[in-house]
Amino acid sequence: MLIAGFPAGAWGTNCYLVAPAAGEECVIIDPGHQATAGVEETLAKHRLKPVAVVLTHGHIDHVASVVPVCGAHDVPAWIHPADRYMMSDPEKALGRSIGMPLMGELTVGEPDDVKELSDGAELKLAGLEFTVSHAPGHTKGSVTFRLPEQADIPSVFFSGDLLFAGSVGRTDLPGGDHAELLESLARVCLPLDDSTVVLSGHGSQTTIGRERATNPYMHGLAAAPRRGM
Repeated sequence: MLIAGFPAGAWGTNCYLVAPAAGEECVIIDPGHQATAGVEETLAKHRLKPVAVVLTHGHIDHVASVVPVCGAHDVPAWIHPADRYMMSDPEKALGRSIGMPLMGELTVGEPDDVKELSDGAELKLAGLEFTVSHAPGHTKGSVTFRLPEQADIPSVFFSGDLLFAGSVGRTDLPGGDHAELLESLARVCLPLDDSTVVLSGHGSQTTIGRERATNPYMHGLAAAPRRGM
């Protein structure tokens, strides 16, 4: 498996390109602020062909480059319906008044093809199978994506802004809810194997085992049963 990631833009948001191997189809996760050049460089370096963009949530630092990336490669974007409005109205999502400057000129709006994610969905894209988990708390439509363990490769968990190395996503913006985020941690993260590699929306790589042992937000949580969404 090939996973190539880089931090993009003013917020240092991690964008990931995931493929079975170099020279094959790929999925792009969270092309955020000023991510377009990095996406194109990574595609060229590894000879990849994108088939879809998938989004962990709708905040502008994760979706700012969706329109140009999808447009350049004629691919759909996948997002949870509760966060879909953020692509066209990022100021509302951040609690700002319409018309206030937002990191200069940004391309906002929806790409031509938008598909909606649901909890428990199995996305089969680029020869890979991503398990989708709805994980509200940071936003109402936050989701995670998990790739299963394969031979000697551990499971990979794209946590968005739910779980970071040593921390969690903020909950003080519109749609945020700290209690909901803790419930998502308990339901989505705690049941995962300790070996699961966590690739988050910001910061460094970690594992579920490391976060279970050291992340203060994971302490005292009991694994919650999954629920339909």
